[in-house]
Amino acid sequence: MSEFEEKVRDALSNPQNQGEMNDADSVGTVGSPDCGDMLRMWLKFTEKDGQKVIDRASFQSFGCQTAIAVASMATELLKGKTAEEARNLSANELTGELGPLPPMKIHCGQLVEGALRSALDGSPADAPTQDLAPTLSSEMQKPKGTIKIVPLD
Repeated sequence: MSEFEEKVRDALSNPQNQGEMNDADSVGTVGSPDCGDMLRMWLKFTEKDGQKVIDRASFQSFGCQTAIAVASMATELLKGKTAEEARNLSANELTGELGPLPPMKIHCGQLVEGALRSALDGSPADAPTQDLAPTLSSEMQKPKGTIKIVPLD
Protein backbone atom coordinates (compact mmCIF):
# COMPACT_ATOMS: atom_id res chain seq x y z
CA MET A 1 0.00 0.00 0.00
CA SER A 2 1.38 3.43 -0.95
CA GLU A 3 1.81 6.24 1.56
CA PHE A 4 -1.04 8.13 -0.12
CA GLU A 5 -3.40 5.13 0.16
CA GLU A 6 -2.46 4.76 3.81
CA LYS A 7 -3.26 8.44 4.50
CA VAL A 8 -6.63 8.09 2.72
CA ARG A 9 -7.40 4.98 4.77
CA ASP A 10 -6.53 6.84 7.99
CA ALA A 11 -8.74 9.79 6.99
CA LEU A 12 -11.62 7.44 6.15
CA SER A 13 -11.35 5.56 9.43
CA ASN A 14 -12.23 8.77 11.28
CA PRO A 15 -13.73 11.31 8.86
CA GLN A 16 -14.10 14.77 10.35
CA ASN A 17 -17.16 17.00 9.96
CA GLN A 18 -19.20 14.58 7.86
CA GLY A 19 -22.92 15.24 7.72
CA GLU A 20 -25.46 18.00 7.33
CA MET A 21 -25.21 21.15 9.43
CA ASN A 22 -28.64 22.40 10.54
CA ASP A 23 -27.50 25.86 11.62
CA ALA A 24 -25.22 26.62 8.62
CA ASP A 25 -24.99 30.12 7.19
CA SER A 26 -24.42 28.92 3.63
CA VAL A 27 -24.36 25.73 1.61
CA GLY A 28 -22.84 24.82 -1.74
CA THR A 29 -23.22 21.79 -3.98
CA VAL A 30 -21.20 20.58 -6.95
CA GLY A 31 -21.20 17.47 -9.07
CA SER A 32 -23.61 15.53 -11.12
CA PRO A 33 -25.91 12.69 -10.16
CA ASP A 34 -25.40 11.42 -13.72
CA CYS A 35 -21.71 10.61 -13.17
CA GLY A 36 -22.12 9.87 -9.47
CA ASP A 37 -19.67 12.32 -7.88
CA MET A 38 -21.47 14.94 -5.79
CA LEU A 39 -20.36 16.95 -2.80
CA ARG A 40 -22.24 19.40 -0.60
CA MET A 41 -20.50 21.67 1.89
CA TRP A 42 -22.01 23.67 4.74
CA LEU A 43 -20.31 26.70 6.33
CA LYS A 44 -20.99 28.38 9.67
CA PHE A 45 -19.36 31.76 10.32
CA THR A 46 -18.54 33.59 13.52
CA GLU A 47 -17.07 36.97 14.45
CA LYS A 48 -13.41 36.94 15.54
CA ASP A 49 -11.28 40.05 16.06
CA GLY A 50 -13.74 42.11 14.02
CA GLN A 51 -13.71 39.69 11.07
CA LYS A 52 -16.17 37.10 9.87
CA VAL A 53 -14.39 33.73 9.92
CA ILE A 54 -15.40 30.13 9.32
CA ASP A 55 -16.28 28.58 12.66
CA ARG A 56 -17.31 25.17 11.30
CA ALA A 57 -17.54 23.40 7.97
CA SER A 58 -19.15 20.06 7.18
CA PHE A 59 -19.75 17.98 4.09
CA GLN A 60 -21.79 15.19 2.60
CA SER A 61 -20.41 13.26 -0.35
CA PHE A 62 -21.43 10.73 -2.93
CA GLY A 63 -18.14 9.87 -4.51
CA CYS A 64 -14.99 7.90 -4.10
CA GLN A 65 -13.07 7.44 -0.88
CA THR A 66 -10.50 10.04 -1.90
CA ALA A 67 -13.19 12.72 -2.26
CA ILE A 68 -14.42 11.93 1.25
CA ALA A 69 -10.87 12.04 2.64
CA VAL A 70 -10.11 15.38 0.92
CA ALA A 71 -13.40 16.89 2.14
CA SER A 72 -12.64 15.74 5.67
CA MET A 73 -9.17 17.36 5.53
CA ALA A 74 -10.53 20.54 3.95
CA THR A 75 -13.24 21.09 6.56
CA GLU A 76 -10.56 21.01 9.26
CA LEU A 77 -8.29 23.41 7.33
CA LEU A 78 -11.10 25.95 6.89
CA LYS A 79 -11.62 26.63 10.59
CA GLY A 80 -10.64 30.19 11.47
CA LYS A 81 -10.19 31.33 7.86
CA THR A 82 -11.98 34.35 6.42
CA ALA A 83 -14.11 33.83 3.32
CA GLU A 84 -11.36 35.48 1.26
CA GLU A 85 -8.64 33.23 2.70
CA ALA A 86 -10.81 30.16 2.05
CA ARG A 87 -11.57 31.31 -1.50
CA ASN A 88 -7.84 31.58 -2.22
CA LEU A 89 -7.10 27.96 -1.23
CA SER A 90 -6.34 25.75 -4.20
CA ALA A 91 -7.54 22.19 -4.63
CA ASN A 92 -3.96 21.07 -3.80
CA GLU A 93 -3.95 23.04 -0.55
CA LEU A 94 -7.34 21.65 0.48
CA THR A 95 -5.91 18.12 0.50
CA GLY A 96 -4.05 18.95 3.73
CA GLU A 97 -2.02 16.09 5.14
CA LEU A 98 -2.97 13.82 2.24
CA GLY A 99 -0.51 15.75 0.12
CA PRO A 100 -0.59 15.88 -3.67
CA LEU A 101 -3.27 13.72 -5.27
CA PRO A 102 -2.37 11.13 -7.89
CA PRO A 103 -3.32 12.23 -11.43
CA MET A 104 -6.41 10.01 -11.55
CA LYS A 105 -7.68 11.55 -8.27
CA ILE A 106 -7.12 15.28 -9.01
CA HIS A 107 -10.86 15.64 -9.73
CA CYS A 108 -11.53 14.82 -6.04
CA GLY A 109 -9.68 17.94 -4.93
CA GLN A 110 -11.44 19.96 -7.60
CA LEU A 111 -14.81 18.64 -6.39
CA VAL A 112 -14.07 19.83 -2.84
CA GLU A 113 -12.77 23.17 -4.09
CA GLY A 114 -15.92 23.61 -6.19
CA ALA A 115 -18.22 22.86 -3.26
CA LEU A 116 -16.31 25.34 -1.08
CA ARG A 117 -16.54 28.08 -3.71
CA SER A 118 -20.22 27.31 -4.22
CA ALA A 119 -20.83 27.65 -0.48
CA LEU A 120 -18.83 30.90 -0.32
CA ASP A 121 -20.67 32.36 -3.32
CA GLY A 122 -23.92 30.54 -2.89
CA SER A 123 -27.19 30.60 -1.15
CA PRO A 124 -27.83 31.10 2.52
CA ALA A 125 -28.56 27.76 4.10
CA ASP A 126 -32.14 28.83 4.81
CA ALA A 127 -32.84 29.97 1.22
CA PRO A 128 -35.60 28.20 -0.70
CA THR A 129 -34.33 24.89 -2.02
CA GLN A 130 -36.11 24.84 -5.36
CA ASP A 131 -32.77 24.51 -7.18
CA LEU A 132 -31.04 22.69 -4.33
CA ALA A 133 -32.15 19.30 -3.12
CA PRO A 134 -32.64 19.04 0.64
CA THR A 135 -30.16 16.16 0.64
CA LEU A 136 -27.74 14.68 -1.83
CA SER A 137 -29.56 11.38 -1.72
CA SER A 138 -32.80 12.98 -2.92
CA GLU A 139 -30.84 14.61 -5.75
CA MET A 140 -29.49 11.21 -6.76
CA GLN A 141 -33.03 9.79 -6.85
CA LYS A 142 -34.49 12.47 -9.14
CA PRO A 143 -35.72 11.15 -12.48
CA LYS A 144 -33.13 11.75 -15.21
CA GLY A 145 -35.51 12.01 -18.15
CA THR A 146 -37.78 9.85 -20.19
CA ILE A 147 -37.12 6.64 -22.02
CA LYS A 148 -38.50 6.15 -25.48
CA ILE A 149 -38.75 2.58 -26.77
CA VAL A 150 -38.47 2.26 -30.52
CA PRO A 151 -39.14 -1.19 -32.00
CA LEU A 152 -36.57 -2.37 -34.52
CA ASP A 153 -37.81 -3.90 -37.79
